[in-house]
Amino acid sequence: MSKRSEVIAFPVKNRVRDIQRCVDMLETLQGDQANRFWRDECRALAAHLTELGYEDTAMRHEVMEFQNAVQAQLWAQSQTEEAARRDTY
Repeated sequence: MSKRSEVIAFPVKNRVRDIQRCVDMLETLQGDQANRFWRDECRALAAHLTELGYEDTAMRHEVMEFQNAVQAQLWAQSQTEEAARRDTY
């Protein structure tokens, strides 16, 4: 008798290095280059999760969680930079 098992990958929203790498690139790139980078990153993540066996709904959820984590980090860094600018006056 065999049991069906499910592989659960480390949640992408907790991949701190990948999140910071994307934040760094998005802060460096502008316009179309930034958009192209971001689309390519999200597509690559989706493809990777699909290769791991994620069903479409679960894969989309993980990609959205990653997007939210990157956006939150971008916002947090912008707040830190804004506070630093205010402190210099």
